[in-house]
Amino acid sequence: MEIEIATIGGYEEVGRQMTAVRAGDNIVVFDMGLNLSKVLIHDNIATERMHSLDLIDMGAIPDDRIMSELEGDVQAIVPTHGHLDHIGAISKLAHRYNAPIVATPFTLELVKNEIQDEGKFDVQNDLLEMDAGETMKIGERCELEFVNVTHSVIDAINPVLHTPEGAVVYGLDKRIDHTPVIGDPIDMERFREIGRQGNGVLCYIEDCTNANRKGRTPSEAVARSQLQDVMRSLEEYDGGIVATTFSSHIARVTSLVEFAKDIGRQPVLLGRSMEKYSGTAERIGAATFPDDLGMYGHRKSIDRTFKRIMDEGKEHFLPVVTGHQGEPRAMLTRMGRGETPYELDQGDKVIFSARVIPEPTNEGQRYQSEKLLGMQGARVYDDVHVSGHLAQEGHYAMLDALQPQHVIPAHQNMSGFSGYVDLAGSQGYEIGRDLHITSNGNILQLV
Repeated sequence: MEIEIATIGGYEEVGRQMTAVRAGDNIVVFDMGLNLSKVLIHDNIATERMHSLDLIDMGAIPDDRIMSELEGDVQAIVPTHGHLDHIGAISKLAHRYNAPIVATPFTLELVKNEIQDEGKFDVQNDLLEMDAGETMKIGERCELEFVNVTHSVIDAINPVLHTPEGAVVYGLDKRIDHTPVIGDPIDMERFREIGRQGNGVLCYIEDCTNANRKGRTPSEAVARSQLQDVMRSLEEYDGGIVATTFSSHIARVTSLVEFAKDIGRQPVLLGRSMEKYSGTAERIGAATFPDDLGMYGHRKSIDRTFKRIMDEGKEHFLPVVTGHQGEPRAMLTRMGRGETPYELDQGDKVIFSARVIPEPTNEGQRYQSEKLLGMQGARVYDDVHVSGHLAQEGHYAMLDALQPQHVIPAHQNMSGFSGYVDLAGSQGYEIGRDLHITSNGNILQLV
């Protein structure tokens, strides 16, 4: 059986992930993502009303026209988790394929939200829910399996396409976390089984976000402990405390809500994406929040909440807001510009429970946001966070578990691949033979 890998998006940048695997006459597409920085660089752009070709030309979504060169039929579209760089183009591209969208429950709910917000295309693909540990048939001779992984969003999986030639493991995005705050630990036992059963692993496609970082990525339990320590240190502060994190990071939001209560403050979630992700997690039973927790996404509701906080006293509240990357229209950035009823005073605390994504647009916006907050008198607690991606020791562990015949680095640009090339080389892989450095729009034939 012929096996081809089309590296469509995410092989020259962090963002707009999309990979297609052809096994004989059957094709499975992994991820359809957005490069958010290509959108944020424009002012007040509304992607939901834009045509896919315009977004392709902007570099915002994958150029999937290379799919016409694959001889087969798409059997499934499989987003690995709910981050926009993995699901943000589904509403623009999925309607081109007569195939179901297959995802875990939380991811599928977020995909539904994307489809409902779409204003240009009518996406009618079937939506199939599949949990980690489950499988589905792909054609007559292949099988799709979901393996549970841990990441900075709940319900993340690594999909595996089992073929007669061996397994193709799509390894974006994860960290090896044995003590997650929400959900089950990463299923390393199953990865080891896949590496040693049948014909083993034909190809491993790996996220290289932190491949240049030594050591291993700590557990989310470590970030929770760091956050608790910071919050406890502020227990006696009688001014304003504001926190921000990834809206999709339900485990981190849950910790912020809990620790706010512990120090006698009422948490409140503010911002459209904060309401969307946490509200979705609560609705499907993936997370539990206090009954009195307010979640507000509309501007008028947010401003009313800010006014109430100012009237009743900032010392009684912990607003958890959007804006951890300094996004121009996010709540925290607006607070820094003095555009909200919430007034920052000298000495007020702002907790960034997030790391800036290493990309020039994000770095510039985050720098500007912190400067604006400082001009208002705020004091910043930075990087109370652990990454959701493997560092070098995690990559060694995955190569040892899977023992793949071929490896394809992804989720970075060429300089970002360098650390992974070095460590894979130390394990016996060689560029051009079984270590394939590729770019967007290429097709690799493995068998």
